[in-house]
Amino acid sequence: MAFGRFERTQGEAPLSDINMTPLIDVMLVLLVILLLTAPLLDGRIALNLPRVSASPAPAAPGALVLDLRRDGSMVLGGQPVSQAALPALLRARAATDAHAELRIRADSAVPYGDVARVMAAAQAAGLSRVGLLTQPPGAAPPPGR
Repeated sequence: MAFGRFERTQGEAPLSDINMTPLIDVMLVLLVILLLTAPLLDGRIALNLPRVSASPAPAAPGALVLDLRRDGSMVLGGQPVSQAALPALLRARAATDAHAELRIRADSAVPYGDVARVMAAAQAAGLSRVGLLTQPPGAAPPPGR
């Protein structure tokens, strides 16, 4: 058994370049997220409102707006809501504000029975002020079509 030194090999030289692959991967993931969420940022709802020649209703700051779409879906205050959950939401609003106003903005292709059911649910919830929103005859269709 000999006592000696182990031979040490000279290691590789340290890399002085920045590895760009993780940076590019992160940027591509952020780009995909941006492309997927950009269409969701548009808050407009495409509705074909009936056209009538009536003066526009004054803006009510505390009015609750319910959109009825032609496919049967509903949006209450910008949030999708189901037919089953609507009465509870309307009761909660009526409990917090006794003079709350519900404005129904229904597509012209929505059957009148659906509008009547929503009005009955609002009345049963305690909302006595219900309005129907329309579009003036000369107005252009809403954007997003």
